[in-house]
Formats: sequence, C-alpha cells, structure tokens
Amino acid sequence: MELNTTVTIDEDKSIARVALAGALNTDTAPGFDQELQRVITRGLNLTVLDMKDLDYISSAGLRVIFKAAKQTKAAGHRLAAANRKPHIDKVFEILKALPDMAVFANDQELDDYLESMQNKVRGD
Repeated sequence: MELNTTVTIDEDKSIARVALAGALNTDTAPGFDQELQRVITRGLNLTVLDMKDLDYISSAGLRVIFKAAKQTKAAGHRLAAANRKPHIDKVFEILKALPDMAVFANDQELDDYLESMQNKVRGD
C-alpha cells in the first residue's frame, strides 16, 4: 500500500496541515519523513497531521512522527495528530502504556504486534 500526503499551509495562522492517506510503513516512511521535514523547517507554530485517511502505521512511521515531535518541541513549536481512526488511536494508546524499556526483540516483532492490534480494533 502507498502513502499519499497533501500539505496545506496557512501562513496567516502559522499552521500546516499534512493529510495522510494510505499506509505509513517501512516503505513509505522515508518519503514521508522528507515531506514532513520540508514542512517543519518552515518554522510554523503548529503542524497538524490529519490521519483521517491513514489506514495503517508501523514502527517506522511512528519513528518519523516522534522525531518530528521532538524537533518541533525543541524549536518551540507544536505537532498535533488529528482525526485518528480507532485502530490508529490504539497504536498511540499502546505506546503511551509501554514502559521506557524495549519490550520487543526487533522492529519486525513490534510491527507484527501493532498490525495485530490494528486488525483487532478494525475487526479484521
């Protein structure tokens, strides 16, 4: 599955909206990271990731988002996620609940777990 992104900039309000459609995974994360970096370097006060049409997220996608969150915070700006589907929201809930130690042997094990949780919430 591919990932399509649409970026909308409101200079007056200093807001960027990045709409994601498809899958944010190992294959699509590098391109999304480049796109998101171009947005972040604009120095806008708020960058919103609109996840209304995001169907799947893997650990690679999460790394891109957490990297961006760290960058925006360091620059005194904000990154927000909006319109998360229940199965995507579940992934973020799981990660909030995990302790600061690694509980997965590798990225594939984490991705398999995240995929099974997303499938469960979707009823697949």
